[in-house]
Amino acid sequence: LRTMAAVVDVSARLRAEAERERAEEALRHSQKMDALGQLTGGIAHDFNNLLTAISGNLDLLLSRLDTAERADLRDYATHAKVGATRAAGLTQRLLAFARRQPLRPDATEPCVLVQGMEDLLRRTVGEQVSIATDCPPDVWAAWCDSNQLEIALLNLVVNARDAMPDGGRITITAANAHLTAADVADDASGAAPGDYVVLTVADTGMGMPPDVIKRAFDPFFTTKPIGQGTGLGLSQVYGFVSQSRGLVRIDSESGRGTAVRLYLPRCDGEEGAGLPTGAAAAPAANGAEDGVADNTAGTVLLVEDEALVRMVAVQALEDAGLDVVEASDGAEALELLDGGLRADLVVTDVGLPGMNGRQLAEAVHERRPELGVLFMTGYAYDATLGTGILEPGCEVLQKPFETTVLVARVTGMLAQTRGGAPR
Repeated sequence: LRTMAAVVDVSARLRAEAERERAEEALRHSQKMDALGQLTGGIAHDFNNLLTAISGNLDLLLSRLDTAERADLRDYATHAKVGATRAAGLTQRLLAFARRQPLRPDATEPCVLVQGMEDLLRRTVGEQVSIATDCPPDVWAAWCDSNQLEIALLNLVVNARDAMPDGGRITITAANAHLTAADVADDASGAAPGDYVVLTVADTGMGMPPDVIKRAFDPFFTTKPIGQGTGLGLSQVYGFVSQSRGLVRIDSESGRGTAVRLYLPRCDGEEGAGLPTGAAAAPAANGAEDGVADNTAGTVLLVEDEALVRMVAVQALEDAGLDVVEASDGAEALELLDGGLRADLVVTDVGLPGMNGRQLAEAVHERRPELGVLFMTGYAYDATLGTGILEPGCEVLQKPFETTVLVARVTGMLAQTRGGAPR
C-alpha cells in the first residue's frame, strides 16, 4: 500500500509539474505576442503618420497637375501615389496583427460567405489545386467583420496553395463548436469558454514541423524564399481572430498537410454581442467615400502634433473653402477656445503629446457640448481608449487617408451640426 501511495504521489507531482510547464509556456507565448503586437502596432502608427504626409502631398500635387501640360509629371506623381497606397496596405496588415485595426462586426453566415468566395478562391489557386467545401446548413452565424474574414480565408488558401507546389487539395469546412475552460486555458489570445463557429482550411501539402508551428503567427516570419512572401499572412489572421475574441489553432505534421482552424464567437442575435473592445468605435476607415459633401460654412480647429500631417490637412481643408485654425497640441487648442475662437468642428489626432485626443475631446465638450469631434488616428482603436464606445457627435478617420476623404468627412459633419447651411 505504501508503494502504491508513493507511486500515486509521484504521478500527481509529475502531472502538476507538466501543468505548470504548460501554463508557463502559455504565459511566455502570450507575453511574446503582446510584445510583438505593441512593437508592430507602434511601427504601423508611425508609418501611418508618414504615409499620411506623403499621400496627402501627392494628392495636393495631383490636384494642381490636372490642368498642367506636363503629363509626364502627373504620371510620376501617380506612380508615387500607387506606392504610397501599397505601403498603407502593409501598415494595415501590421495593425491587424497588433489587434488595432478598425473592425465592423456583424452577424456573418459562414456558409454564405464561403460559397460567395468559391470562384475567387479557385481562380487564385489555379488548376493544379482542387478546392472542396463542407458547410452544413445548421452552422451558426458568427459575430465578426465579414470583410476581414474573407481576407483571412484568402490568406489561408494562398498559404495552403504555396505549401503544395506540385498540386493537391484544399478543404474548407464550417462547423459549430463549444469550448470549455480547459479548451482555452493554454491559449494566448484570451478567448473565453462558450459557443464558437469554427472554419477550417486544410491542405494536403508539406506540413509544418513543431518549431515552425510555434513561430507561424510571428510577423515577418516565413519559410518562403526571400522576395516571395512578407510573412504577414498568418499574423494578420491571428490578429483579426484575436481582436474578434476568437482563437486560431494549427494542426500539422511534416509531410502530412496542415489544418488551420478559426474559432469565431457565435452571434447570439443581440446587437453588439461578443463585440471586441474598440471594434464598434470606427464608423469608417480610410478609403473611398461615396462622394465629397457640398462645402458647408464653418471653422475647423485642427489639432495635430506632426507638422507635415498638419500642413497637408490644413491645405486640403482650405482648398475646399473652409476656414482652418491649427494647433499643435491639446493645451494650445483649449487656449484658442478659451480665447473666444468659435469653432464649428474639432479635428484632432489621438496620439497627442501630454493631453491625448480623447482627453481633449472631453475638455472641449465641457466647454462646448454641441461641438463635434473628428478623431484622426493611426490606430482607429485608440479613439475609444478601450471603451468600445464613441460619444454622439464623434467620428474616427483612419490614417493614412485620402485628402478627399478628410474633406468629405469634415464637410459631412459640419452639415449635420449646422444644418448644411451654405456660407
